[in-house]
Amino acid sequence: MTTSPSSSRPRRTDDASFAADLAASPLVLVKFSGAWCPPCRALQPTLDAIARDRSDLSVFDVDVDASHALAEQFGVRSIPTLVAFRDGKPIGQLVGNQPRARIEALLRT
Repeated sequence: MTTSPSSSRPRRTDDASFAADLAASPLVLVKFSGAWCPPCRALQPTLDAIARDRSDLSVFDVDVDASHALAEQFGVRSIPTLVAFRDGKPIGQLVGNQPRARIEALLRT
């Protein structure tokens, strides 16, 4: 599911497409979440705004129930978990519903 940066909403990715999605943009933010998770849903408007406002960033959503391997690979133990990547390498992680300022600080790492 490779798409260009600057899409206005986070896109879903999974075990099969993750590597290609990660390679499609130099700066990527991935939210590990579940449809049943209230804090994950509460975080979504913030991620929508970040995706809309930042043309230098691709934002993806990983459903931990469908993509166990990815969640395990990145040590996801609680959701939502945000993992930022620069040039395909993880640069930082946040757990829980976070304010935009903390997410933006993570992306500057």
